[in-house]
Amino acid sequence: MSNPSPVKPEPSPTLGPLITDAEAGALDTGPSTPPVSGRRIRILSYNVQVGISSKRFHHYFTNSWKHFLPYQGRLGNLDSVARFISGFDLVGLQELDAGSLRSQFINLAQYLAERSDHPYWYSQTNRNLGKIAQHSLGLLSRFHPHTVVEHKLPGVIPGRGALEAHFGAEHGTGSLVIMLVHLSLGQRARQMQMEYIAEVLRDHEHVVVMGDMNCSCHTDEVRRLVRKTRLQEPLATQKTYPSWRPIHAFDHILVTPGLGVSQVDVYNVNYSDHLPVGVEVVVPEDVKLPQWVSSQ
Repeated sequence: MSNPSPVKPEPSPTLGPLITDAEAGALDTGPSTPPVSGRRIRILSYNVQVGISSKRFHHYFTNSWKHFLPYQGRLGNLDSVARFISGFDLVGLQELDAGSLRSQFINLAQYLAERSDHPYWYSQTNRNLGKIAQHSLGLLSRFHPHTVVEHKLPGVIPGRGALEAHFGAEHGTGSLVIMLVHLSLGQRARQMQMEYIAEVLRDHEHVVVMGDMNCSCHTDEVRRLVRKTRLQEPLATQKTYPSWRPIHAFDHILVTPGLGVSQVDVYNVNYSDHLPVGVEVVVPEDVKLPQWVSSQ
């Protein structure tokens, strides 16, 4: 277990407009019913492809060197990502770098947290290639998690992980668990990973699981996760990959019924090869979410 690294907020920058409802893909919200009273929070999952903007399939070839070497436009593109994610309370990011040659030895979770005014951030390195690459996940939050746990997920090829963050009470109905994942490409590995995640989460009442799952919500592995936990099926099936012409629904957010869902969106932004998916949920009043309080 590890505690998150707090980041002292800087004064908020002048931000561009967030994506409007007209620009976003509206989705069905599923069977969840909002609690009678509670706090609304906005949650986002985004695979940011190490800050590489892709707009055509051939960019996977012409931009392939950017996965290994630094380039001038990476941080500028990530600044655009930061302006976008600043409108959310909890942000789960996939395909980051924890500080290697390609990221100019900058931890990109910290970079994005500081520029999006999220006071708490956590970075998990899942595949450490030394100075060449530090493949990582990042969780950014406006609320203080009392516990953050790193999980190394099973698989045929090692290097996949999950971040589990706990908010509110230690246990029971006053607890909220957020799990961020980036699952394998192969179905066999994903099945093992879903089994592992289900075992971790099966006894928790208020849970959000989000991330790039590399599969649709109708697959056996997703159904197995739902069957073995309190989670509902993913709230929507709108396609998120590739960002310029989506044909696959790979990015999902699953929630338990006690978290009321008031809005779900996929956002039409082209800062990566994936589109981000966001959800607004109503957290019951007995889940306390302490926020950063500046001493200045």
